[in-house]
Amino acid sequence: MNLKYIEKLEYQTVLEILSKFCITDFGKSLCTNLKPSSNKFEVANLLNETLEATSLILDDKPYISNIPNIDYSLKVLNSNGTLSISSILELTQILKNSTLLKDYFYTNREIENFPIMDSYFSKLYTNASIIKTVENSVIDENTLSDSASSKLSSIRKEQRKLEENIKEKLNHFIHSPTYSKYVQENVITNRNNRYVIPIKDEYRGMVKGFIHDISASGSTVFIEPMTVFELNNELHILQSEEAIEIEKILVHLSSLFVPYTQELEEDYKLIGTLDFIFAKAMYGISSDAILPHINDKKEINLISARHPLIAKEKVVPIDIELGKNFSSLLITGPNTGGKTVTLKTVGLLCLMACSGLFIPAKEGSSIYVFDKIFADIGDEQSIVESLSTFSSHMSNIIEILNNSTCESLVLLDELGSGTDPVEGSSLAISILETFYKNGCLTISTSHYPELKNYALVTDGFENASQRI
Repeated sequence: MNLKYIEKLEYQTVLEILSKFCITDFGKSLCTNLKPSSNKFEVANLLNETLEATSLILDDKPYISNIPNIDYSLKVLNSNGTLSISSILELTQILKNSTLLKDYFYTNREIENFPIMDSYFSKLYTNASIIKTVENSVIDENTLSDSASSKLSSIRKEQRKLEENIKEKLNHFIHSPTYSKYVQENVITNRNNRYVIPIKDEYRGMVKGFIHDISASGSTVFIEPMTVFELNNELHILQSEEAIEIEKILVHLSSLFVPYTQELEEDYKLIGTLDFIFAKAMYGISSDAILPHINDKKEINLISARHPLIAKEKVVPIDIELGKNFSSLLITGPNTGGKTVTLKTVGLLCLMACSGLFIPAKEGSSIYVFDKIFADIGDEQSIVESLSTFSSHMSNIIEILNNSTCESLVLLDELGSGTDPVEGSSLAISILETFYKNGCLTISTSHYPELKNYALVTDGFENASQRI
């Protein structure tokens, strides 16, 4: 369907609201890029998909967490690179989410009632072994656990003993009668990965050791006393050994994911797709929407239909029937009475239904899957193209006439306005006759009494008026 006409009906605004029900970035992307289908079987499948998701949510909501894009991590794996701890956690989160989703769907449920959703859940890949290994090895996105390897555990144990020894010697230094008067503050700090103590600048020559830093004011120097020099060297060696061991562990953890890059990519997309489908369900529940019936008779029958972008407490529900006894409906009434809103409601609800979204109406409402939906609504005067409002509308209508078929829905607002009333009404009648002969379903609004009279005496046409 032509994006130009979809935008006129504020379809994209509905998608933006829909995306707010999503958790994942992939799901949000599916929402904002959702397009209505003109294939009846695809539309029926999309609506049934939403119906199944709605039934699931009303019973219990699934757990879905936001997952950053994993394209870079997969590229690293495919090029035999090593993942960072945060990337390892992100990939593990995908496996965890897949496990939770499978447990959610396949526990205490009659799966045969959810064939469409089963086709998604059944493809989720899980790996308990990888999850367990990562959980035993990683504390957070910056830290590996001591249990990640026996060597790492041993190195860190030695580090802690050595650090205690260093601090014990420095504490003795700080509080000794000989040196305490030289100390700026009774604290042990770290500079250049070496343990040091703050000494008053005027006493720097009284303490044998290495200066690693000077305070901004210049009143304090940070000295590594000679008594801990060798111990700091030993600690530095252990820290280097720790870094090497951490790199080995990360290489090993990364290798666990290498055989499953395709499965991880598929999981990422499946979780996002399920997030999107459940968002459709939640949007329908939040707007008190219903599953519309899809008919084969090229009819629209909307019962107490509401415009989805108008607050429930303010919107005026409408009943619209078209295609059964007449194919062209003319809506008349005063300005600000709701004629344009009615046009938009019909068009937007048809677009929503054809996108697999439930519609805000009462049970029994039905739509037809049109090949295209056209809308000439609003003032489209173009300064750039030097077109008047009337000329702009005529250009649109010519385009619609050239592209519409007997399977199309045409929505025309204030047809023939912007020119001489007599000429405008005659032109409007000719346009409506053409659409009628072409087999289109047409809804138009007008102030012209001539159009009202025409609809009264012409087969296939019907007058309607808005409720106030």
